[in-house]
Amino acid sequence: MAFDGIVIRALAEELNERLYLAKIEKIYQPQRDELVIFFHTPKGKIKLYGSSSGSRPGVFITKKNYKNPTVPGNFCMFLRKHITGGRVTDVRQYQTERIIEIDLETRDEMGFGLNKKLVFEIMGKHSNISLVDTKSGLILEAIKHLPPDMNSVRDVLPGRPYTYPPDMGKIPFTEIDGEKMTRIWADETAGTEISDRMVSAIQGISPLVARELSCALSPEECARTLSAIVSSGEESFSPKVYISQGKPRDIHVIPIHEYSGSCQEKEFPDVSSALEWYYDHKESANRMKQISSSLTKSTNSCLKKLRLKKQRLCDDILEAENADRYRLYGELITANIHGIEPGSEKVSLTNYYDGGNVEIILDKKLSPSKNAQQYFKKYTKAKRAIKEKNIQLKETEKDIEYLESISHYIQSAGNESQLEAIRQELYESGFIRSRNSKKQNKNKSVFEPYPFKTSTGLDVLAGRNNRENDYLTFKLAGKNDIWLHVKDMPGSHVILFANNRDVDDVSLAEAASIAAYYSKARSSGNVPVDYTKVRYVKKPNGAKPGMVIFTNNKTLYVDPDRPSAIDS
Repeated sequence: MAFDGIVIRALAEELNERLYLAKIEKIYQPQRDELVIFFHTPKGKIKLYGSSSGSRPGVFITKKNYKNPTVPGNFCMFLRKHITGGRVTDVRQYQTERIIEIDLETRDEMGFGLNKKLVFEIMGKHSNISLVDTKSGLILEAIKHLPPDMNSVRDVLPGRPYTYPPDMGKIPFTEIDGEKMTRIWADETAGTEISDRMVSAIQGISPLVARELSCALSPEECARTLSAIVSSGEESFSPKVYISQGKPRDIHVIPIHEYSGSCQEKEFPDVSSALEWYYDHKESANRMKQISSSLTKSTNSCLKKLRLKKQRLCDDILEAENADRYRLYGELITANIHGIEPGSEKVSLTNYYDGGNVEIILDKKLSPSKNAQQYFKKYTKAKRAIKEKNIQLKETEKDIEYLESISHYIQSAGNESQLEAIRQELYESGFIRSRNSKKQNKNKSVFEPYPFKTSTGLDVLAGRNNRENDYLTFKLAGKNDIWLHVKDMPGSHVILFANNRDVDDVSLAEAASIAAYYSKARSSGNVPVDYTKVRYVKKPNGAKPGMVIFTNNKTLYVDPDRPSAIDS
């Protein structure tokens, strides 16, 4: 993320405008590295969110509601004591660094005025929030304590002087002119790329912005572009989040041409709302990835075991189907019982079915009649096993089919709630264990199928998971509505609501396209889709969610799509 000095500059101007003379009313510390401060302003109440988390560093105005822990953190209690009731006198950026300072005017227990400042260092995993006494420059408290053995460059501890992170000899971008930019461009020791040289020499610009600026034809033009950004002020900033494949990729307040064509742009009225949207959706995408990976791993593990079980069952059935030789051995031993010497280990007898010789292994500890009985028992056991193994094989194949449908829904899930519904379904089906079974049992299902309308005005719904498929087909749909499903592969149940009239071919084709789209065949063409009236769709006793049988069906061949004539 390009959370650089230019974004901080825009953010500081925005916060100063909205928080000037605001009074601190409440302070929460929802997480160990988070802070929420409630301000009262003439225009209403404002919540400021700050975080020193490596994955979500920043400070911005938030509209979200955060929980106030029953037991507040130490930093929160300290701030409540020292700055509650204080007023904001200034919000500014330190030089062009990723640091925002909020000056506060507070009063001590005797009523004397004291000046303090909250310092937000927004530097990835090195982020921190400190309360500093303005007069002495000493750190009063910090959300992260950094003793000398943890940070050899600077320690952050109560009672120690506050020092800014080292500037590494970089020049603030507000001081760059054509002459300095020319020297930077010419410095080959700082890297082969001009953008690398700019990042190593200029304070407050990210590699992304450096690449943007390096497209200039000359260092003078580059310096003029940077100067225009600096001098234009808050009104020229246009906060945007750049979205790639449905996930937030980056955020900035100036146009980033590098993302043109490859990313969608989402504009925001202010930096705070852009930052909040970016972090919320990025965290959601990360959580989705984690949940999806966990569910995929569990599902694949179960599928691997079931496929191995299926192979073993097939081998056992094949072996059992060859059990007729045991019956033959028993018959031949019985027919020749008086010619077989007790204690023999094997015997060669004539097969009276084809006239050939058959060599039969005997147990020398058993009499010939006992050996015959043993072979008859093997034959009976094998025949009985065929029936049992075939039942097990059918159940195993149904489980494989069910888990393959689960895999499809995991891959096509669009949000966390859909993944959690799949997790709940797997738990209830016995394929995964819940870490908190009581909580799982109390969860209520929320069914929100994908809604569409055909070009002729008929409603169409598509299930998002197996449990929703069951609800859609057996609870919501009427007996004369049309049920559609991709042929012989995992996919959603789709219902075309007929409204007690004959369904036209156009609506049927559009609904079939939706069924093909929400299936494993989404990337294929000319996909077969079965359809029939809901009255002909049945759920066998004991069947897994989403598993049905149907009759009186016909098949349409369509291309997977959500046609332009259909609006969700």
